[in-house]
Amino acid sequence: MRYFVQFSYLGSAYHGWQRQSNAITVQEQMESCFSTLLRTPVELVAAGRTDTGVHAKEMFAHFDVEELSDLSDLVNRLNSFLPDDISIQKIVQVPEEAHARFHATSRTYQYRIVQHKDPFRLHTAYYNRQNLHVELMNEAAQILLGRQDFEAFSKTNTDVKTFICDVKEANWQYEDDLLVFTITADRFLRNMVRAVVGTLLEVGLGKLTLKDVKSIIKSRDRGQAGVSVPAKGLYLVRVRYPKNILLVDG
Repeated sequence: MRYFVQFSYLGSAYHGWQRQSNAITVQEQMESCFSTLLRTPVELVAAGRTDTGVHAKEMFAHFDVEELSDLSDLVNRLNSFLPDDISIQKIVQVPEEAHARFHATSRTYQYRIVQHKDPFRLHTAYYNRQNLHVELMNEAAQILLGRQDFEAFSKTNTDVKTFICDVKEANWQYEDDLLVFTITADRFLRNMVRAVVGTLLEVGLGKLTLKDVKSIIKSRDRGQAGVSVPAKGLYLVRVRYPKNILLVDG
């Protein structure tokens, strides 16, 4: 039977999601716990892979095992066994063809900036105390909307077949004392959100114009875009699927 697991994690202690031979990852921790409790090897296929230090408030993965009887009890046992910085919300049975990565219709990331020194957000937000023109940053964010080639914001030497992404939402807003950038797309390139944020911050500082942002996108040259902001401020916050694949509240 195929199951989807919905989970979240604080990425500070991990070298991203994907299993590596020489580093601790979220996938390694979770597969070890699943395999131990279910007494069979379990491989998790996630909706995507987050980089070192990136967090996930909502992530999904699928796995195949013999039919499970008490899913809520399994969730409780897994949460007791997992490290404190990884949490499972639910496990649901899905059609056998359901795929956590390929069937995801959209993903939403947020980047969080704190503009005053806060030791309690040392590992969960990017401290930037510079004066930013947020209204202009929002105008620049609108340039990202639609189906475009985003190679200028992609990590170089990646093995993707296309750099085309369809960005459906991109905006900055204040949430209490945090400045939060939210972006939704059908897919994302490696390092894309952090490069986009770094570029938009340069707009907010008056170092780049709206015309410059358009030129950067057209150039498809990573060297023309802004620097990548630190991973600690980045969160995967939402993954969406067709209703016939997965029914999730909200």
